[in-house]
Amino acid sequence: MLKEIYVIDTETTGLDGYPDDHILEIAICKVNIEKKTVEKLFDSIVGHDVECWSYPQKQAWIFGNSDLTLEMVGKAKPLKEIVKEVRKILKNKYVTSFNVGFDFTKYLCCEPWNLEKVVKDILNCIMMIATPVCGIEGYFNEYKWPRLEEAYTMLCNGNPANIEDQTHRAMDDTLMASHVLISLIESENYNLDQEDGN
Repeated sequence: MLKEIYVIDTETTGLDGYPDDHILEIAICKVNIEKKTVEKLFDSIVGHDVECWSYPQKQAWIFGNSDLTLEMVGKAKPLKEIVKEVRKILKNKYVTSFNVGFDFTKYLCCEPWNLEKVVKDILNCIMMIATPVCGIEGYFNEYKWPRLEEAYTMLCNGNPANIEDQTHRAMDDTLMASHVLISLIESENYNLDQEDGN
């Protein structure tokens, strides 16, 4: 049985993924399955040479909808160093995110992160598991994928992450996703049938 799961969130310049877009911020929390606790592990802006970016990259949605700025990205610790730190934290760990298809498939399993080569396993997508549990009506009699804020509000009573306002920053989103994961585990909707080799 799994003992802990590492939940990751990224903020990026866009939706297309590598190589057209970049990770601007990354956060990691550790969920202790037995204790049902969430621990902040890592939270960093990812430094890039923003001077060479295209106009759309410099006008990324996140810059207009959070307090993250292009200047902060330009002055942050370089990408190469962040990649090294993240890979060290996640080596041989079980990982997931609210949207695995976005965070991992489009970014974290691509250069220069290549996390699929260092983690133990990439587990089920929290959003996909939450979709029928939230049961938000979509098109053609199918449930729509819940936004993180929707899943958190519907599944996590009492605001366990202590989120005051939606900041659209990586750590707040990681905290919310971690508590959604705990809720899905408690309701036995999230499959933990994995061997823990540790």
